[in-house]
Amino acid sequence: MPFARLATATTPTCHIGFGLAAVGRPGYINIGRDEDLGENRTVEALRARTHELLDAAYAQGVRYFDAARSYGRSEEFLADWLKERPGVDDVVIGSKWGYTYTADWTTDAEKHEVKDHSAQTYERQRAETAELLGDRLDLYQIHSVTPDSPALTDKELHAKLAEAAARGVTVGFSTSGPAQADAIRAALAVTVDGEPLFRTVQSTYNALETSAAAALSEAHDAGLTVIVKEGMANGRLAEPNAPAALKAVAADTGLGCDAVALALILRHPWAGVVLSGAATLTQLASNLHAAVVDLDDDQLTRLATLVEDPRAYWERRAELPWH
Repeated sequence: MPFARLATATTPTCHIGFGLAAVGRPGYINIGRDEDLGENRTVEALRARTHELLDAAYAQGVRYFDAARSYGRSEEFLADWLKERPGVDDVVIGSKWGYTYTADWTTDAEKHEVKDHSAQTYERQRAETAELLGDRLDLYQIHSVTPDSPALTDKELHAKLAEAAARGVTVGFSTSGPAQADAIRAALAVTVDGEPLFRTVQSTYNALETSAAAALSEAHDAGLTVIVKEGMANGRLAEPNAPAALKAVAADTGLGCDAVALALILRHPWAGVVLSGAATLTQLASNLHAAVVDLDDDQLTRLATLVEDPRAYWERRAELPWH
């Protein structure tokens, strides 16, 4: 299991990963993106930004890096970085398949990505990922499984994923939407030849959206590594947009709202890796302070008031513009 490497890591940031969703393509739904990236979003500008962030994250102890076929050129940027730094052999590399990037390097496309969880799409995208990342790929995840996803019932797909696992690639899945808990529990029941298929789960969990907590705990107890994405709720938990209660707790700690928001996740025993989705070096440095935030009972009680109804949370997320 590649994540066993993280279990022996001694740096405070070993349980913080870096995700490339915000820097692998010019358009995304994070609030404040115009200020983060500015106008220069050429392929080479974002490649350089990604490499700078990867260098900084690695230097500060981050050892898990997360990409996806639909994150524009994220796999390409990550592959280039790995090739230019042959001594970086202690990292865990994850990617995802199931969405195809369709924005053609623009921010105003009618559709930025198209979802398809068929075995045919898996075969095509697995080949594309292999061409870029080769044997550096440790983890391959189905992207955004929901309870109605055919990936939960497609035996042909399960057999292909089991073949990949037999060749040494860890197989996992990510989830999205208000029924994440149902999707997680359904995926835990998927077996091939009597053995569980999935070894990792990546889900949205943050101060606003906590509905998957019990299911993620169950997944952890079943032996899966839990990866948490969107800990910043696409910028809703960062300054200046953070809720008043979060700002107050951050002021108590002397650190940023982002560090507190991520620390709130790290305190859960089931949270194996919590992703930073930073787009700037300043954001990354602030995110990594989460490893040293210690929240007391009063602060946790105040932060618990931020929880939203899952359906309302996901409806608001769906309204965020790509920019």
